[in-house]
Amino acid sequence: MRETMMMLIGVALLSGCASQTMNAATSQPTNPPKPAFTYVIVHGAWGGGWAFKEVDHLLTADGNTVYRPTLTGQGERVHLSTPDIDLNTHITDIVNVILFENLHNIVLVGHSYGGMVITGVADRVPDRIAHLVYVDAFLPENGESANTMRRPGATTKQFHPETNGYLIPEWLKPNTPLPHDVPMPAKTFSQPISLSNPAALKIPTTYILTVDPGKQPEDDTFYYSYERAKSRGYRTLIMEGDHNVQWSHPKELVHLLEEAPLHD
Repeated sequence: MRETMMMLIGVALLSGCASQTMNAATSQPTNPPKPAFTYVIVHGAWGGGWAFKEVDHLLTADGNTVYRPTLTGQGERVHLSTPDIDLNTHITDIVNVILFENLHNIVLVGHSYGGMVITGVADRVPDRIAHLVYVDAFLPENGESANTMRRPGATTKQFHPETNGYLIPEWLKPNTPLPHDVPMPAKTFSQPISLSNPAALKIPTTYILTVDPGKQPEDDTFYYSYERAKSRGYRTLIMEGDHNVQWSHPKELVHLLEEAPLHD
C-alpha cells in the first residue's frame, strides 16, 4: 500500500512538472527586461539641462537613473554667469556632480560643446565612468579648444562673434519665452583642454554623428570628431536628424543611448 501511494505521488509530481513545462512552452514569449544604467547627460553651449527633459523622461520610464546637470552660467543658472567662466569651470561642475552624488559605473553623455566637457571629466575621474557617448559633439585632444577644433585646412575663427566676453549667436532673441538659450562665456570656447590621464582613453566609447536629411556626413560640423573617434577604434554611428536630436528625435536617441553601454 505504501509503495502504491508513493508511486501515485510520484506520478502526480511528474504530471505537474509536465503540465508546467507545457504551459511554459505554449505561453507567449516575453521580452527580457532592459538593463538599467545611470546616465549623466551634459548639454551643449547656450543650453541647459532643460534641453534633455524629454530624453530624461524616456530613459527614466525604462528604469534608468538620469542626471542632467546645468553648467554654471547656463539655463536656470544664468544668474551666476560671468565672463570668467571657462571650460575648466564646466568640467569641475560635472566632476562634482559625480563625486557628491557618489556615482559609479555611469554612462556619461555629451552633446555638442558637452563633448569638450565629458572629455575633461573622463580625464579626471575615469574610474567612475563605464561608457562615454558623444552626440554630435567635440572630441578634443590635449591642447585643443572648441575654437581650434576644425578639420584640416578649415578656418579657426570663432563660431560666433564675441561681445563683452560672451558668444551670442544670431538665434538668441530678446523677450523669448522660457526656457531658452543664453549667452555663452567666450572662455569656454577659447580655453584649451588639458588632458594627461591615459586611463581615459581606455573607457568604452560610442560616437553618434547626426546628419541632416539630404546632407552628406562629410558636410557635418562634427564629422572631423566622428572620423577621430573611428580612428581610435570607438564604436561610431550615423543618425539622421538635425543637431538637436534630443528635441527632434528623442525616442531614436534614447534607443541609441540605451544600447551604447551594451557594446562595452
